[in-house]
Amino acid sequence: MSNNKVQIFDTTLRDGEQVPGCKLNTQQKLVIAEQLDLLGVDVIEAGFPVSSPGDFTSVSEIAKIVKNATVCGLTRAVEKDIKVAAEALSYAKRPRIHTGIGTSDSHIKYKFNSTRDKVIEKGVAAVKYAKSFVEDVEFFAEDAGRTDNEYLARVCEAMIKAGATVLNIPDTTGYCLPEEYGAKIRFLKENVKGIDNVIISCHCHNDLGLATANSMAGAINGARQIECTINGIGERAGNTALEEIVMIMKQHPYLNLNTDIDSRLLYKTSQMVSDHMGMFVQPNKAIVGANAFAHSSGIHQDGVIKNRETYEIIDPEEVGVTESAIVLTARSGRAALAYRAKKVGYELSKLQLDDVYSEFLKFADRKKEVIDEDIHQIMKNTNVAAAVA
Repeated sequence: MSNNKVQIFDTTLRDGEQVPGCKLNTQQKLVIAEQLDLLGVDVIEAGFPVSSPGDFTSVSEIAKIVKNATVCGLTRAVEKDIKVAAEALSYAKRPRIHTGIGTSDSHIKYKFNSTRDKVIEKGVAAVKYAKSFVEDVEFFAEDAGRTDNEYLARVCEAMIKAGATVLNIPDTTGYCLPEEYGAKIRFLKENVKGIDNVIISCHCHNDLGLATANSMAGAINGARQIECTINGIGERAGNTALEEIVMIMKQHPYLNLNTDIDSRLLYKTSQMVSDHMGMFVQPNKAIVGANAFAHSSGIHQDGVIKNRETYEIIDPEEVGVTESAIVLTARSGRAALAYRAKKVGYELSKLQLDDVYSEFLKFADRKKEVIDEDIHQIMKNTNVAAAVA
């Protein structure tokens, strides 16, 4: 793998499905898994096999149909979890077991009533046991974001010796600032023996709205896998959004980081996940929201009509959106009205546009948005005939 390639680990079907009310059946998961494989993700975390018979079946069936991506099953650092995950992944061309344990003092004291040394022992045992089933074993240090860096380095070194191939450094509670999280990854890169032989992974949550920023800080500082979900869905406030991470790297080539994602499939994939999960995508969602390429301000509309790049850093077609939207509102100017009028068959002179614009503002003051049908009525009211094709 190129040192500049950042693997995309998609956990829509595991962490994403932990959103209340978003449970998917096996058939829905298969449809989404096929789309993720087509999208070009490197790893599909298909579920938590030991959690239920349904999850076991879903992971097993996904393992059978995925052609390119690694298929991953989550476990706790428990032998039964690991054995069941190995069974569910038995059909996968590229299986991975994702096991781990909490490493912050909070988790060690209150969740496990244990000690730092015992947690390392339990993690090592889990990695070694997983390694007896599959070659590719990822270890997660839950709540790594709030784990002391020196202890976290000890944990990572022990897991590398035990055979882990990927080290997941989750900001489980979404607490870290980007500079802090990036420094954590850099500390591990500089202080863990054998770190260059494994992949460091970022799994960041969005409790403070920093998941994507933290993941990017991690990649800039040496992580080479980012764990994310379509539309940023996930536990509580969600996870790093796949579409955001991919387009950040694409729009900033000087970072010298890249993925294998076919960005033209992002919007379609977003809509598919939204439809199957019944989870609304907020209109102002970056990259895939309904308003991501919509312009209603007159100044912005005039600029975009003259040259798209004045207010758009991404060509909509790059993410699978047909075109930018010029939305007519009371804030729209003459240029936007003339543009939309031409779209529905009216070529206006400057004098006509002045008359029509006055009538348009009356409509716009009464309605949130002036649609194509309204444009025809405006033209009728001002006696403007459609242009002959």
